[in-house]
Amino acid sequence: MPEILLSLPAWLGALAIFALRVTDMTFDTLRMLFVMRGRKGIAWVLGFCQSAIFVIAITSVLSNLNNPLNIVGYAAGFATGNVVGMLIEERLAIGHIHLQIVSPRLGAILAQKLRQAGFAVTEIPARGKDGMVSLLSCSVLRKDVGKVETIIHATDAEAFVTSEDVRPIRRGFWRA
Repeated sequence: MPEILLSLPAWLGALAIFALRVTDMTFDTLRMLFVMRGRKGIAWVLGFCQSAIFVIAITSVLSNLNNPLNIVGYAAGFATGNVVGMLIEERLAIGHIHLQIVSPRLGAILAQKLRQAGFAVTEIPARGKDGMVSLLSCSVLRKDVGKVETIIHATDAEAFVTSEDVRPIRRGFWRA
C-alpha cells in the first residue's frame, strides 16, 4: 500500500475527487440557501448539478477503495465545499435581513439618519430594564447590512442590534 501513496495517478485521482466534492458541496450549500429563500428554479438547477457530481465522486471513491487518498480527498472536499459555499453565499448577499435595534437614548435621531439614507424604519416606544427605549424595526437587503451597521454605530454606539433572515410576503417599502 505505501507504493500507492507515492504514485502520481493515486494523488491525481484523490485530487480529482477532492475537486468534485468541493464543487458538489458548494452547490449543496448554495442550493439549501436558495431553498430557504424560496428560489425554486435556481435550487432545482443546483440540485441537479450537485447530485450528478456527487454520483461521479462517490463512484470514483468506491471503485478504488485500495487508495486511502481517495477517502481523504472525499472527506476534505466535503468540508472545504461547505466553507466555499458559505463564502460564495456571503458575497452574493441575496435576500433580506430584518434588523431590530434597541436604542436607549438616540432612537429618534437614529431613525432619522436611517431614513435619510433611504431605509424604511418603524419606531416603537418600549420599556427596557432601565426605563424607556426606542425599538427600531428595519428590514433591508442583505447587501446593505454593512451600510446600516455603519450608520447605527456612528449614531448610537450603545445601540443593541439583532438580525434575522426574512422572506417578504407583501412588498411594503420594497418596490421589487
